[in-house]
Amino acid sequence: MLNVYTYKSCSTCRKAIKHLQQAGVEAQEIPIREQPPTLAELKRMLAALDGDIKSLFNRNGQDYRAMNLKDKLPTMSEKDALTLLASNGNLVRRPFAFIGKNGVVGYDKETWDQALES
Repeated sequence: MLNVYTYKSCSTCRKAIKHLQQAGVEAQEIPIREQPPTLAELKRMLAALDGDIKSLFNRNGQDYRAMNLKDKLPTMSEKDALTLLASNGNLVRRPFAFIGKNGVVGYDKETWDQALES
């Protein structure tokens, strides 16, 4: 079974779950706000995203804007950024899942199809 971090009010998350269902993949949704990805999962995803820390952040979210992370993130250490994400699920881009060896954040049909195929 595939674990997918989602937020119940997120239409993008619903699209990803529907996509998995149509592909015949059983998925367990984990509420990202209440149970953010662990530091280990975030490190693994960062590696899957070739070290692009910005890709892990929900840059459209209110918390991101309220914390002025657009300006702070470029000078923040990787450790501090990952610790922040692990402590606040609202900051993590969703949906967030590992499909096989692939890590995917956000929903893009082609990206999810490629991950499911490999």
